[in-house]
Amino acid sequence: MKEQYKSRIVDGLLQRKLKGKGAVLIEGAKWCGKTSTAEQAAGSVLYLADPKKVEQNILMASESPDILLDGPTPRLLDEWQLAPRLWDAVRFEVDHRGGMGQFILTGSAVPAKRDEIHHTGTGRFARLLMRPMSLWESGDSNGTISLQTLFGRPDKIAAVNPLDIKRLAWVTCRGGWPLATTIDKEVALDQAFDYYDAVVNSDIQRADGVSRNPERVKRLMRSYARNMATQASLATLCADMKANDKENLDENTVFSYLNALRSIFVVEDMPAWNPNLRSKTSIRTTETRYFVDPSIATASLGIGPDDLLNDLNTFGLFFETLCVRDLRVFAQALDGEVFHYRDSSGLECDSVVHLRNGSYGLVEIKLGGDKLIEEGAATLKSLAKKIDTTRMKEPSFLMVLTGTTSYAYRREDGIYVVPIGCLKD
Repeated sequence: MKEQYKSRIVDGLLQRKLKGKGAVLIEGAKWCGKTSTAEQAAGSVLYLADPKKVEQNILMASESPDILLDGPTPRLLDEWQLAPRLWDAVRFEVDHRGGMGQFILTGSAVPAKRDEIHHTGTGRFARLLMRPMSLWESGDSNGTISLQTLFGRPDKIAAVNPLDIKRLAWVTCRGGWPLATTIDKEVALDQAFDYYDAVVNSDIQRADGVSRNPERVKRLMRSYARNMATQASLATLCADMKANDKENLDENTVFSYLNALRSIFVVEDMPAWNPNLRSKTSIRTTETRYFVDPSIATASLGIGPDDLLNDLNTFGLFFETLCVRDLRVFAQALDGEVFHYRDSSGLECDSVVHLRNGSYGLVEIKLGGDKLIEEGAATLKSLAKKIDTTRMKEPSFLMVLTGTTSYAYRREDGIYVVPIGCLKD
């Protein structure tokens, strides 16, 4: 029996984009729920990967694509990248039919045969990036505190954190995979390991048509997990991998493997934020390393909740990845993006939620504890003082995003302390 659909934050975004474009492309990691979300809005569906019809579908996409595109709208083309020529066919249909919301395309990989696509789709396609579930979507956050509300600088916030440290370790390892949120607790943890195995042994091989050594993929993913939430260079990743690589390995090879992981949405690095500063301090522009979900990192290292509980420093890095995932999901709903800040003086801010209208909030991520919260608050105030508010807006809010703090509250200095188990968009 198919599990009942859990509402996603992108549901509303999809409806909005369907009203503004003839076709919407939903991209994102495998198993993150793209097809299920698209099905809720679709008038009809074509599953290109249907084993009984996949060869026929690919043939028809080349010979008579109009037959595949015929059906009540929006017409969902699931795993469209199996037949890249459908892209131009959809673009043609959008031009000649007129009207919005004609097609939805879903895919968990960038097509390997890009030479079969002759038009960018500009003006016809809207893109929608979908990520694994946030804790609010999976039902693990009570959603008492809204990120959108914080941009309005409320004088008071109050909420109770529903997550203790054991549950937090468990949801970090379980990840935001929709299926994992609906099955028994022990079996749920297997989903991330199954995902990891699929990436290593099959998915990355289909990313761009290049055959890759599964053991080398494993080494890269382990190195990436060890360097998560840092600005580790390709040279650093390469050196880390070489320790267990008997063959010749250079940075170009690591770059190729890393690009393949990006193309199937396994990793999503965070760009640097570049504000106007009062000082002449130079800003570091290297992107920060993150998996799209923290469970990929735990699976890459072969660890579980108990391992995180026994090493809180490591747990803190995985917790940061979880928070970044959720902030990205929430920011997307607010027409925003999430950035990282680091400058040459050593000042570093974990996340900056920057909206399209120029408003932004500064966020420090701390697993918990009064000392760490104080450290986070000090960082936030230091960065806020550096910003030249004559040339850009002042921060809408300063927030320490925590894991194990019992309550959400506003400090006397105006900084919000919010457990991730209380946050929503």
